[in-house]
Amino acid sequence: MTYSCSKEAIILYKLHFLNKDISSKFEGCTGISQSRLELLHQLYQVDEISQKELQKEVNIDNAAITRHLKQLEVNEMITRRKSPNDNRVTLVSLTDAGRNKIHTFQEEKESFAASVLKDFNEGERDELLNMLNRIQKNIKEF
Repeated sequence: MTYSCSKEAIILYKLHFLNKDISSKFEGCTGISQSRLELLHQLYQVDEISQKELQKEVNIDNAAITRHLKQLEVNEMITRRKSPNDNRVTLVSLTDAGRNKIHTFQEEKESFAASVLKDFNEGERDELLNMLNRIQKNIKEF
């Protein structure tokens, strides 16, 4: 007896594995994960932010943000310090090196995205974006 998946299940399966492949290739090409780049991008928008607020902005769990920030700190891209007003609060900010490097990462991200979508014309890209937005909306409503 063979088991066959519905077309919808196959689509979700492909989206799942595309996400894994994109994440792996992205980090290989840019030298940074998409999660860490998003953290840097959020930090670029502010002078300093609490780790808890940053976690909410990028919507990742507590363990993941700690792991990412620790690695970014080791790479001297961010600094963390305790709030002078509340020792329980950790404040995070970009270093000058981090601020300078984010431009390079953004360029590499754009190049990666262009390579991934190289065989898609503008209309197909618009249609794909629309479909992905609809999937995202459906998931949020679920």
